[in-house]
Parts: sequence; C-alpha cells; structure tokens
Amino acid sequence: MNELNLKDKVAVITGGAGIICSTMARALAAQGVKTVILDLSKEAAEKVALEIEKESGIPSIGVAASVLDKASLESAKKEINAKFGPVDILVNGAGGNSPAATTKLEKMEGTEDENPEDTFFGLQIEGFDKVFDLNFKGTLIPSMVFGIDMVKKKSGIILNISSMNSYRPLTKIAAYSAAKAAVNNFTQWLAVHFAKTGIRVNAIAPGFLLTNQNRFLLIDEKTGGLTARGKKIINGTPMERYCVPEELTGTLIYLVSDLSKFVTGIVIPVDGGFSAYSGV
Repeated sequence: MNELNLKDKVAVITGGAGIICSTMARALAAQGVKTVILDLSKEAAEKVALEIEKESGIPSIGVAASVLDKASLESAKKEINAKFGPVDILVNGAGGNSPAATTKLEKMEGTEDENPEDTFFGLQIEGFDKVFDLNFKGTLIPSMVFGIDMVKKKSGIILNISSMNSYRPLTKIAAYSAAKAAVNNFTQWLAVHFAKTGIRVNAIAPGFLLTNQNRFLLIDEKTGGLTARGKKIINGTPMERYCVPEELTGTLIYLVSDLSKFVTGIVIPVDGGFSAYSGV
C-alpha cells in the first residue's frame, strides 16, 4: 500500500511558474501527481509544465489564469477538468510584495525633518490593496473555484502558503504582513467549515527565501551583498542562512498526503529556528 496515496492525483499550483511553486510542483510530480501549473503567464506556465513532464514522465499542463479573477479561474477549471479530471489538491502559492506597499523607514523617529512619505503615511493605498488582494483574495478565490471538485469527491487538500511574518509583523511590509496573518486565520476558518466534507486545509509558513518579490529589500543592487535588513534576517535565524525552496517540499508532501490524514487547520513554520529565537 502506498502510504502517501498521491499517485495519479491532480494538483493545481497557483503562481506555479515561480521559483518556490515550480519546485513544489516538481516534488509533487516525483510522487506521481499530475500537476497543473497555473500562472498569469501562459508561456511561463507551459515552460515549467514541459520541464516537469520531461523530468518525471508524469503529465503536467500549463494554464493561464488570474487568481483575482473568478471567471478566468472557472475557465481554467473547465480546461483542467477536460484534460485531467477533477482536482484533488490545490496549492495556493500565488503571492508577493510590492515596493508601493513598503515603507522606506523601519521605525518613525517623529522628528521635524522626517519625511512622512518615508513612513506609514507614505504607503500607497493602491499598492496596499494590490498586495493584500494578491495574497489574501488570491488564496480565497481559487479555494472557492477548485474546492467544488473536492466537495463532490468528498476528499481533497487545500494548502495555503503563509509566511513567518504572519505571526509577528515585519517592519516596512505592512500589507504583506497583514495579508499573511489573514491567510492563517482563513486557513483555520476554512478547515473547520470543510471538516466534515473530507477536505483538509492547512498552510506552510516559510522562513526567509530570496525571491523576485523581496530581492530589492535584501540584496544591495550596487554591491550584490546583503542589505542591512538582509543581515538582520540572517542574524535572527539560528541556522544563519536563507531557506531554499527544496526545503519546503518535505512539509508539502506531508500535508498533501495520507501521512497527515487527521491534520487540518494548522500552519507549519519552516524557518530555520527564526520563531524560536529571542535574539539573545
């Protein structure tokens, strides 16, 4: 008996062409899961899907959709159902931050020469909305669309991607922190709501990875070295390094497989000790 019970399951991975989510898709394919790479860019999604098929020999398709557009997700679902059948697993991986929703200063000093535009008061509402919507509604709406298949089958897994800043907000990134805290709350809410349907809902909270969305905060463009903020993160992580995407896949496989059949409504940190460390 295969204790994982993953072979021939169908998984949709939103933001699937990104570094983290494409790594997750590869890990699922290695377990015999048919993967759907869902991304804004059809070209990027199809490229990753083709690579996965070549590497694993398991069917994979790239599909274009916006996680903030229910109609585009419903259209994608029709295509997926026609090619692969009903969806068993949804990984809500689409997300990210934006400079428009990031303060320049970590803390206000309150001095007369301080520029309000560098503080909380300079956050752009449009930027805040964009980041909050992408991370929270971009988890909510796909769950609505693809969860339908799971209810009909009386089985399924929804796995949300949270962040360590969901527990304690990080300076500068108000919108991203608030959105990921909302993802944690929604994970618990939906887990309870679906508990009797055979659907489990959990989340992974990665520690610090270098991504296209946060590189501007952590790497100095001129020197290529760590910024002051990047150094603070490494100093606050007992393992003293960034996480790499492959290090999320063990927790991923655990949560989407039968190894965790009685686990729902939890958020698992994968953070190199960050949450355990007081700084002293």
